[in-house]
Amino acid sequence: MNMKQLKFLLGLVGNDSEYQRQQALEAETTAKRFGVELQILYAQRDAITQSQQLLNVIQAKAGSKPDALIFEPVSETGLPHVAQAAVAAGISLCVLNLKPEYLLKLRTSSSCIVFGIGADNVEVGRIQGRQLARLVPQGGDALLIQGPSDNVAARQRTQGIQETKPANINLRQLKGKWTEESGYQSVAGFLALSTSRSSNIKCIVSQNDRMAMGAKRAFTEQTAGAEQHRWLSLPFLGCDGLPKCGQAWVPVRKLTATVVVPANPPLAIETFVDALTNGKRPPEYFLTVSESFPDISVLKEIEH
Repeated sequence: MNMKQLKFLLGLVGNDSEYQRQQALEAETTAKRFGVELQILYAQRDAITQSQQLLNVIQAKAGSKPDALIFEPVSETGLPHVAQAAVAAGISLCVLNLKPEYLLKLRTSSSCIVFGIGADNVEVGRIQGRQLARLVPQGGDALLIQGPSDNVAARQRTQGIQETKPANINLRQLKGKWTEESGYQSVAGFLALSTSRSSNIKCIVSQNDRMAMGAKRAFTEQTAGAEQHRWLSLPFLGCDGLPKCGQAWVPVRKLTATVVVPANPPLAIETFVDALTNGKRPPEYFLTVSESFPDISVLKEIEH
Protein backbone atom coordinates (compact mmCIF):
# COMPACT_ATOMS: atom_id res chain seq x y z
CA MET A 1 0.00 0.00 0.00
CA ASN A 2 1.46 3.35 -1.05
CA MET A 3 1.57 6.20 1.43
CA LYS A 4 -0.06 9.41 0.31
CA GLN A 5 2.27 12.09 -0.99
CA LEU A 6 3.15 14.67 1.65
CA LYS A 7 2.26 18.25 0.80
CA PHE A 8 4.15 21.17 2.40
CA LEU A 9 3.65 24.93 2.21
CA LEU A 10 6.73 27.18 2.45
CA GLY A 11 6.20 30.87 3.21
CA LEU A 12 9.24 33.08 2.57
CA VAL A 13 9.57 36.79 3.31
CA GLY A 14 10.24 37.70 -0.33
CA ASN A 15 11.99 36.78 -3.57
CA ASP A 16 13.90 40.06 -3.86
CA SER A 17 17.29 38.79 -2.71
CA GLU A 18 19.68 35.99 -3.67
CA TYR A 19 19.45 34.68 -0.12
CA GLN A 20 15.67 34.18 -0.32
CA ARG A 21 15.86 32.74 -3.84
CA GLN A 22 18.55 30.29 -2.71
CA GLN A 23 16.32 29.20 0.20
CA ALA A 24 13.55 28.44 -2.31
CA LEU A 25 15.88 26.64 -4.73
CA GLU A 26 17.32 24.37 -2.04
CA ALA A 27 13.84 23.71 -0.64
CA GLU A 28 12.59 22.63 -4.08
CA THR A 29 15.58 20.32 -4.55
CA THR A 30 15.05 18.73 -1.12
CA ALA A 31 11.30 18.34 -1.65
CA LYS A 32 11.93 16.58 -4.94
CA ARG A 33 14.44 14.25 -3.29
CA PHE A 34 11.86 13.18 -0.69
CA GLY A 35 8.90 13.10 -3.09
CA VAL A 36 7.15 15.96 -1.30
CA GLU A 37 4.76 18.30 -3.09
CA LEU A 38 5.92 21.83 -2.23
CA GLN A 39 4.08 25.13 -2.66
CA ILE A 40 6.08 28.34 -2.10
CA LEU A 41 4.57 31.74 -1.31
CA TYR A 42 6.51 35.03 -1.12
CA ALA A 43 5.23 37.76 1.20
CA GLN A 44 7.17 40.65 -0.44
CA ARG A 45 8.33 41.62 3.08
CA ASP A 46 4.83 42.61 4.19
CA ALA A 47 3.35 41.00 7.31
CA ILE A 48 -0.28 41.61 6.27
CA THR A 49 0.35 40.04 2.86
CA GLN A 50 2.02 37.05 4.50
CA SER A 51 -0.80 36.59 6.99
CA GLN A 52 -3.46 36.65 4.26
CA GLN A 53 -1.48 34.33 1.97
CA LEU A 54 -0.98 31.68 4.63
CA LEU A 55 -4.50 31.89 6.09
CA ASN A 56 -5.99 31.45 2.60
CA VAL A 57 -4.21 28.10 2.30
CA ILE A 58 -4.85 27.05 5.91
CA GLN A 59 -8.58 27.75 5.57
CA ALA A 60 -8.96 26.02 2.20
CA LYS A 61 -11.12 22.91 1.84
CA ALA A 62 -9.82 19.84 3.63
CA GLY A 63 -8.45 17.97 0.62
CA SER A 64 -6.19 20.81 -0.46
CA LYS A 65 -4.64 21.63 2.92
CA PRO A 66 -0.92 21.02 3.35
CA ASP A 67 0.39 18.49 5.87
CA ALA A 68 2.89 21.05 7.16
CA LEU A 69 3.50 24.79 7.09
CA ILE A 70 7.11 26.05 7.07
CA PHE A 71 7.42 29.81 7.23
CA GLU A 72 9.82 32.63 8.02
CA PRO A 73 7.72 35.37 9.62
CA VAL A 74 8.09 38.89 8.23
CA SER A 75 7.16 40.23 11.66
CA GLU A 76 9.07 39.47 14.87
CA THR A 77 5.71 38.67 16.49
CA GLY A 78 5.86 35.42 14.52
CA LEU A 79 2.24 35.89 13.35
CA PRO A 80 0.74 33.90 16.27
CA HIS A 81 -2.78 33.90 14.75
CA VAL A 82 -1.43 32.16 11.64
CA ALA A 83 0.45 29.57 13.71
CA GLN A 84 -2.60 28.89 15.90
CA ALA A 85 -4.89 28.62 12.86
CA ALA A 86 -2.53 26.12 11.21
CA VAL A 87 -2.35 23.84 14.24
CA ALA A 88 -6.11 24.14 14.83
CA ALA A 89 -6.59 22.91 11.25
CA GLY A 90 -4.33 19.91 11.94
CA ILE A 91 -1.38 21.33 10.00
CA SER A 92 2.06 20.76 11.49
CA LEU A 93 4.25 23.84 11.87
CA CYS A 94 7.88 24.94 11.57
CA VAL A 95 8.91 28.57 12.18
CA LEU A 96 12.19 29.68 10.59
CA ASN A 97 14.73 32.15 12.01
CA LEU A 98 12.61 33.08 15.01
CA LYS A 99 11.74 31.42 18.33
CA PRO A 100 8.30 32.82 19.18
CA GLU A 101 6.82 32.28 22.63
CA TYR A 102 3.89 30.29 21.24
CA LEU A 103 6.03 27.33 20.08
CA LEU A 104 6.09 25.56 23.43
CA LYS A 105 2.38 26.10 24.06
CA LEU A 106 1.41 24.76 20.61
CA ARG A 107 3.69 21.74 21.07
CA THR A 108 2.06 20.78 24.35
CA SER A 109 -1.56 21.55 23.41
CA SER A 110 -1.65 19.75 20.06
CA SER A 111 -0.77 16.43 18.47
CA CYS A 112 0.73 18.31 15.48
CA ILE A 113 4.49 18.43 14.97
CA VAL A 114 5.59 21.93 16.03
CA PHE A 115 9.19 23.19 16.07
CA GLY A 116 11.52 25.93 14.87
CA ILE A 117 14.87 26.17 13.10
CA GLY A 118 17.16 29.17 12.98
CA ALA A 119 20.59 30.32 11.97
CA ASP A 120 22.84 30.84 14.99
CA ASN A 121 23.35 34.51 14.18
CA VAL A 122 25.27 35.22 17.38
CA GLU A 123 27.78 32.56 16.31
CA VAL A 124 27.84 34.05 12.79
CA GLY A 125 28.96 37.32 14.38
CA ARG A 126 31.50 35.48 16.53
CA ILE A 127 33.01 33.96 13.40
CA GLN A 128 33.40 37.42 11.89
CA GLY A 129 35.12 38.54 15.11
CA ARG A 130 37.57 35.63 14.81
CA GLN A 131 38.20 36.49 11.16
CA LEU A 132 38.99 40.05 12.22
CA ALA A 133 41.40 38.83 14.89
CA ARG A 134 43.25 36.73 12.32
CA LEU A 135 43.40 39.40 9.63
CA VAL A 136 44.11 42.48 11.72
CA PRO A 137 46.21 41.39 14.73
CA GLN A 138 47.80 44.84 14.93
CA GLY A 139 44.42 46.40 15.81
CA GLY A 140 42.81 49.60 14.61
CA ASP A 141 39.31 50.51 13.45
CA ALA A 142 36.96 48.34 11.40
CA LEU A 143 33.89 49.56 9.52
CA LEU A 144 30.90 47.36 10.37
CA ILE A 145 28.02 47.62 7.89
CA GLN A 146 24.99 46.29 9.74
CA GLY A 147 21.54 45.19 8.67
CA PRO A 148 18.47 47.16 9.80
CA SER A 149 18.18 48.00 13.52
CA ASP A 150 14.77 46.33 13.73
CA ASN A 151 16.12 43.02 12.40
CA VAL A 152 16.92 40.37 15.01
CA ALA A 153 19.61 38.70 12.86
CA ALA A 154 21.46 42.01 12.48
CA ARG A 155 21.35 42.64 16.23
CA GLN A 156 22.54 39.12 17.04
CA ARG A 157 25.40 39.28 14.52
CA THR A 158 26.54 42.56 16.09
CA GLN A 159 26.39 40.97 19.54
CA GLY A 160 28.51 38.04 18.33
CA ILE A 161 31.26 40.13 16.73
CA GLN A 162 31.47 42.28 19.88
CA GLU A 163 32.04 39.09 21.90
CA THR A 164 35.02 37.79 19.91
CA LYS A 165 36.70 40.78 18.28
CA PRO A 166 40.07 41.69 19.84
CA ALA A 167 40.04 44.55 22.35
CA ASN A 168 42.45 46.47 20.10
CA ILE A 169 39.88 46.67 17.28
CA ASN A 170 37.21 49.39 17.46
CA LEU A 171 34.04 48.96 15.41
CA ARG A 172 32.67 51.99 13.57
CA GLN A 173 29.09 51.07 12.77
CA LEU A 174 27.19 52.00 9.61
CA LYS A 175 23.59 51.04 8.79
CA GLY A 176 22.49 49.13 5.71
CA LYS A 177 19.33 47.38 4.48
CA TRP A 178 20.85 44.07 3.26
CA THR A 179 21.06 45.38 -0.34
CA GLU A 180 24.15 46.23 -2.40
CA GLU A 181 22.83 49.76 -2.91
CA SER A 182 22.46 50.30 0.85
CA GLY A 183 26.07 49.19 1.37
CA TYR A 184 27.13 51.67 -1.30
CA GLN A 185 25.16 54.53 0.28
CA SER A 186 26.46 53.77 3.78
CA VAL A 187 30.08 53.97 2.68
CA ALA A 188 29.47 56.98 0.41
CA GLY A 189 28.05 58.78 3.44
CA PHE A 190 31.06 57.77 5.52
CA LEU A 191 33.49 59.02 2.85
CA ALA A 192 31.70 62.38 2.79
CA LEU A 193 32.82 62.94 6.39
CA SER A 194 36.10 64.86 6.69
CA THR A 195 37.19 62.45 9.45
CA SER A 196 37.10 59.47 7.06
CA ARG A 197 40.34 60.57 5.41
CA SER A 198 42.29 60.46 8.67
CA SER A 199 40.66 57.30 10.03
CA ASN A 200 42.61 54.18 10.98
CA ILE A 201 40.28 51.71 9.21
CA LYS A 202 41.95 48.32 8.78
CA CYS A 203 39.03 46.17 7.61
CA ILE A 204 35.51 46.39 6.14
CA VAL A 205 33.04 43.97 7.75
CA SER A 206 29.54 43.55 6.35
CA GLN A 207 26.66 41.55 7.76
CA ASN A 208 25.94 40.16 4.32
CA ASP A 209 27.89 39.71 1.09
CA ARG A 210 25.81 42.09 -1.02
CA MET A 211 26.40 45.07 1.28
CA ALA A 212 30.13 44.25 1.22
CA MET A 213 30.09 44.46 -2.58
CA GLY A 214 28.23 47.77 -2.42
CA ALA A 215 30.84 49.09 0.01
CA LYS A 216 33.64 48.06 -2.33
CA ARG A 217 31.94 49.79 -5.26
CA ALA A 218 31.64 52.99 -3.20
CA PHE A 219 35.36 52.98 -2.43
CA THR A 220 36.06 52.37 -6.14
CA GLU A 221 33.80 55.18 -7.39
CA GLN A 222 34.15 57.76 -4.60
CA THR A 223 37.95 57.76 -4.21
CA ALA A 224 40.96 57.87 -6.55
CA GLY A 225 44.72 57.39 -6.69
CA ALA A 226 46.62 56.43 -3.54
CA GLU A 227 43.54 56.85 -1.37
CA GLN A 228 41.56 54.44 -3.53
CA HIS A 229 44.41 51.95 -3.49
CA ARG A 230 44.56 52.10 0.31
CA TRP A 231 40.84 51.41 0.72
CA LEU A 232 40.70 48.62 -1.85
CA SER A 233 43.75 46.89 -0.36
CA LEU A 234 41.87 46.35 2.93
CA PRO A 235 40.21 43.00 3.73
CA PHE A 236 36.48 42.90 2.95
CA LEU A 237 34.43 40.42 5.00
CA GLY A 238 30.92 39.35 4.05
CA CYS A 239 28.31 36.91 5.29
CA ASP A 240 25.71 34.38 3.99
CA GLY A 241 28.18 32.65 1.67
CA LEU A 242 25.76 31.59 -1.08
CA PRO A 243 27.34 29.29 -3.68
CA LYS A 244 27.05 31.78 -6.57
CA CYS A 245 27.78 34.89 -4.48
CA GLY A 246 30.02 34.90 -1.42
CA GLN A 247 31.60 31.50 -2.04
CA ALA A 248 32.26 32.48 -5.67
CA TRP A 249 33.63 35.94 -4.79
CA VAL A 250 36.28 34.79 -2.28
CA PRO A 251 38.47 32.81 -4.73
CA VAL A 252 38.55 35.74 -7.18
CA ARG A 253 39.36 38.15 -4.32
CA LYS A 254 36.24 40.26 -4.54
CA LEU A 255 35.87 39.32 -0.87
CA THR A 256 38.57 38.23 1.56
CA ALA A 257 36.23 35.92 3.47
CA THR A 258 32.58 35.21 4.18
CA VAL A 259 30.51 33.13 6.59
CA VAL A 260 28.48 30.29 5.08
CA VAL A 261 25.01 30.25 6.66
CA PRO A 262 23.12 27.05 5.71
CA ALA A 263 19.60 27.29 4.27
CA ASN A 264 16.91 26.37 6.81
CA PRO A 265 13.99 25.15 4.61
CA PRO A 266 15.75 21.96 3.43
CA LEU A 267 16.39 20.92 7.03
CA ALA A 268 12.77 21.70 7.93
CA ILE A 269 11.51 19.52 5.06
CA GLU A 270 13.81 16.66 6.03
CA THR A 271 12.77 16.94 9.70
CA PHE A 272 9.07 16.89 8.80
CA VAL A 273 9.46 13.86 6.53
CA ASP A 274 11.18 12.00 9.36
CA ALA A 275 8.57 13.12 11.89
CA LEU A 276 5.48 12.44 9.76
CA THR A 277 6.62 9.10 8.35
CA ASN A 278 8.67 7.68 11.23
CA GLY A 279 7.06 9.40 14.20
CA LYS A 280 10.32 11.02 15.29
CA ARG A 281 9.48 14.22 17.20
CA PRO A 282 12.03 17.02 16.76
CA PRO A 283 13.20 19.30 19.59
CA GLU A 284 11.35 22.59 20.12
CA TYR A 285 14.06 24.68 18.45
CA PHE A 286 17.46 24.00 16.97
CA LEU A 287 20.17 26.02 15.27
CA THR A 288 22.11 25.37 12.09
CA VAL A 289 25.92 25.44 12.10
CA SER A 290 27.67 28.21 10.13
CA GLU A 291 31.34 28.22 9.17
CA SER A 292 34.04 30.56 7.95
CA PHE A 293 34.87 30.47 4.24
CA PRO A 294 37.74 29.97 3.85
CA ASP A 295 38.62 28.32 7.13
CA ILE A 296 39.99 30.85 9.63
CA SER A 297 43.25 28.88 9.88
CA VAL A 298 44.14 29.78 6.27
CA LEU A 299 43.33 33.48 6.54
CA LYS A 300 46.50 35.54 6.51
CA GLU A 301 47.30 38.84 8.13
CA ILE A 302 46.91 41.71 5.69
CA GLU A 303 50.09 43.70 5.59
CA HIS A 304 49.95 47.48 5.28
